[in-house]
Amino acid sequence: MKAIQFSEFGGYDQLKLVEVPAPTPAAGKVLVRMRLAGINPLDDSVRAGGIPLAKTPPLIPGTGGVGEIVDAGGIDALKPGTNVVVGGRGYGMLRDGTWQEYVLAEPHDLIPLPSELSLEDVAAFTTGGGYLTAYLSLMELASFKPGQTVLAPGIGGSVGFGTVEVANRLGASLAISTASRTDKAERARAEGHEVIDLSQESLRDGVARLTGGRGVDVVVDGVGGSFTGDALASLAPGGTLVSVGYSGGKQASINVTDVIWRSAHIRGFMFTLFSAETLIAANTKLFQYLAEGAFHPAIARTFPLKDAAEATRYLIEDRPYGRVVLEVPGD
Repeated sequence: MKAIQFSEFGGYDQLKLVEVPAPTPAAGKVLVRMRLAGINPLDDSVRAGGIPLAKTPPLIPGTGGVGEIVDAGGIDALKPGTNVVVGGRGYGMLRDGTWQEYVLAEPHDLIPLPSELSLEDVAAFTTGGGYLTAYLSLMELASFKPGQTVLAPGIGGSVGFGTVEVANRLGASLAISTASRTDKAERARAEGHEVIDLSQESLRDGVARLTGGRGVDVVVDGVGGSFTGDALASLAPGGTLVSVGYSGGKQASINVTDVIWRSAHIRGFMFTLFSAETLIAANTKLFQYLAEGAFHPAIARTFPLKDAAEATRYLIEDRPYGRVVLEVPGD
């Protein structure tokens, strides 16, 4: 079968289309034919050697995707022909991921999809893990309450966009994001989102303007770098900053008085913090919201599997508005 694999850590050019043996059906395991696989910044970090815990190459990337059950491994609750989300701890990092034609998955790594949801909508929803990250950050780490205010930078990215939509569904009085370019800001505003155009206004000034000077109760920071200090300074008293990513850089400079005088809380996010039961419950709730029509994820561009290197570069360097996915070839 066809797969994307890298044999050593390095640049985009390490991502090669290869032929590997297809997995053999096995009792208690579920064989899934992949259809669409997501690309996210974690995939880039793993390939570049930025994740110390990652499996030594060769490794097939891909933290998640959607596909169809081919063989249910004798599990009565699952049926061949059912569309499912494939994802779980370690895919594309600790073990081979979803950038391949077939995946032999554990049953608990699958979420059967309602028939009314298309594979494209679900791929856009799950790629990058933005919605799940948002829900866990807000509810589990920041103890979010309806009526609070939320800031999540990067409206074009999975965490920024997902957090805004999750916060609104959970009852935030105001959910704010940012855009580095005016065209992104204008598109997001046309979709009804509150966005600070950082090419026209600083983060601190924008938050102060939108909150009447009070600041926000929660920041879900998927950007990091120089953004983190300004985000911390934009918290309301007693607020929480959840650090979930570093697309803007790994080094941050903060003013410690922003922590002291605001009685601020700073939390770090990793999926390994949460039990399998917590992840299942969160995903169940999120898919309920998606079926309700509360979320509007978008695919910026779909690439064929063979173009995974260019697709990754496009995501990381061009920073599109929306998700980037790979179409896995047929037999």
